[in-house]
Amino acid sequence: MHQFTPTSPTEISNCFNGHALAWKRRPTLLNTCGCEGYWSQLKEPRTARQEEKVITYSKFEDAHPNNDRRLHSGPTGPDVSLTRPVCAFLGPLEVRTGGRTHTVGGNRQRTLLAALLVSPGRPLAAEQLYTELWGENPPPTFENSLQAHVYRLRRTLQQLAGPDGRAPELLTRSSGYVLELGDEETDAAAFRRLVGQARACARHTPDQALHLLDEALALWRGAPFQDVAQGPMSQSVALALEEEQLCAVEDKLWLEIQLADPVHSISELKRMRTIHPWRERLTEMLMLALYRTGRQAEAVETYNSTRQRLASELGMEPSLKLRQRLQQILNQAPSLDAAVPA
Repeated sequence: MHQFTPTSPTEISNCFNGHALAWKRRPTLLNTCGCEGYWSQLKEPRTARQEEKVITYSKFEDAHPNNDRRLHSGPTGPDVSLTRPVCAFLGPLEVRTGGRTHTVGGNRQRTLLAALLVSPGRPLAAEQLYTELWGENPPPTFENSLQAHVYRLRRTLQQLAGPDGRAPELLTRSSGYVLELGDEETDAAAFRRLVGQARACARHTPDQALHLLDEALALWRGAPFQDVAQGPMSQSVALALEEEQLCAVEDKLWLEIQLADPVHSISELKRMRTIHPWRERLTEMLMLALYRTGRQAEAVETYNSTRQRLASELGMEPSLKLRQRLQQILNQAPSLDAAVPA
């Protein structure tokens, strides 16, 4: 058999094309064939997997790879990823490293990453991921397919490392797969922390509580996992987060009624009540805001319309708390003009 002996760096690089394992072993192979002098002149070959586009930049960034892709504040929420990697999923799924924002390409990779983000730092069994990716009808080669998707996602995350080399790590454990993230390395964790702090100080420092709630709600860019084909786990978490967001919005509106002119909250309360007609807390706040702006009759009518709708559609009466608020309004209770505990 004729033995091929490469005579230039180009010929050597061509030999490695498509062979990732051979590329990793290039020092040994080059020494064996006496070509160690070409070491520093070689360029890593582009495999088919490297040709695959796995990273796109967010709509707030210029797509040119040399541009400075700093995270934006304002509509996209405060920047919480300048010092550590962050996976953000309160809206489209993003990975933020080194002050840059990236999205992960490939529907299966996004679904896999979303599943792992449901319980960061805790292993997920392969069986759970089969269901998350393919539902009740996985392909015949689902075990190999999962391993391939894990491999691709792991490589993608490695490519997203910031200047400090840090990126979320996807690790294989005997009990399954785990995404290594700290407690504050998702936007959902930051949201929950800020809301918890706001509720802890709402009674004594309501101004600070309102500021914290503004920060928490600014983290939301859309529906959770907005661009992900959600499996059962990520869908369940998304629904829970939407409920938490709505409760935080209610907390914020309540504080605004107490701290500012209630007239500014009325239009938002009416809008929210139209979307969520069965949330009696919204009705109660609207009644109070109307009463405090001298619109007592409208406050009573708000109660009556809620009562009629509950009776006709659900066969129910308003809650005791809502009935008590009505009585306070009818009696023009002096306590309604002061701050009322939530």
